[in-house]
Amino acid sequence: MKKVFLTAFASGLILTSFAQTKTAAKKPVAKKTTTAAKTTAAPVALKSALDSTSYAFGTSIGASLKTTGLSTLNYEVLLKGLKDAFTGGKVILNQQQAQECISGAITNANKSKFTANIAEGKTFLDNNKKRAGVQTTASGLQYEVITAGTGIKPQATDSVLVHYKGTLINGKQFDSSYDRGEPITLTLNQVIKGWTEGLQLMPAGSKYKLFVPYNLAYGERGAGQDIPPYSTLIFEIELLKVNGK
Repeated sequence: MKKVFLTAFASGLILTSFAQTKTAAKKPVAKKTTTAAKTTAAPVALKSALDSTSYAFGTSIGASLKTTGLSTLNYEVLLKGLKDAFTGGKVILNQQQAQECISGAITNANKSKFTANIAEGKTFLDNNKKRAGVQTTASGLQYEVITAGTGIKPQATDSVLVHYKGTLINGKQFDSSYDRGEPITLTLNQVIKGWTEGLQLMPAGSKYKLFVPYNLAYGERGAGQDIPPYSTLIFEIELLKVNGK
């Protein structure tokens, strides 16, 4: 089974690299001149093995940093940080502060690539909550009762037996216990937040449809190839049995 229900875990990235670029300075523009003349930086001469090794590290680190989604950095300050760490100099930020800066920058850069997903999910939820029968909780989770059960409601620490189907808001299915022909047993405090909250609303014997905002699902990371980052998800869930703790 796909790991659809594992909670998204927080991840850290430790910066061990740098990229260095130089920008050419523009010459003053003379009167009646419409095009600014430009100078180009002289090519770097690799005169020794150390030069080649240093440049190779630079290009490798720069290429790696580019994959994070960052579009620009203050290269002089980046080089200062690299030198301080490499030579044992006094660093301005401690490890925790540095990690928070890196994580925040990468999160923001990644988020900007998925603005369409975020906007699409928000529009869907805004329209969906207006439909008759759809209820919205304080967290933003939306649910619709398909079949009302009469059994007990589970608690967050309980194990439950469920059948389910999960789709994106465009209708594309990414997982289904029905297709596998057997329900699944899981513990509510070990699944995505939308499931933890939603299943506690359901008496045993119920079938609900959950509309889960990205922050209650897989957030900025998504899940595998089938669930992109910042995806709002829809689940049809049957709570067959509450197994208890």
